[in-house]
Amino acid sequence: MSDAVHLKVEGRVQGVFFRANTEKVAKELGVAGWVRNLDDGSVEIHAEGDRDHLDRLIDWCRRGPAMANVKHVDVDWIPAQGFHSFDIR
Repeated sequence: MSDAVHLKVEGRVQGVFFRANTEKVAKELGVAGWVRNLDDGSVEIHAEGDRDHLDRLIDWCRRGPAMANVKHVDVDWIPAQGFHSFDIR
C-alpha cells in the first residue's frame, strides 16, 4: 500500500527548473504523481510511494534546486490514487 502527499511549495519556485528537478528526484526515488505551476507563483505536487521516499522528496522540496528560494511547503497526507509514473503538468 502506497502513501500519498499533496504539496504546495511557495517562494521563488517558478522559472528556476523546480518542476524538472522535482520530476528527476521523484523518478530517482521511485515516486509516482505529478508537478505543476500554479497561477499564484507556487508549485503544486501530488506524490505517491513508500513513506520514506515521500519524506525524502518533501525534504528536497524544502530546499529545491540551486536557483530556488523556498519560503514554505504545505504538506497534506492524502489517500493514494494509484499513479504509476511521475509527470510534469
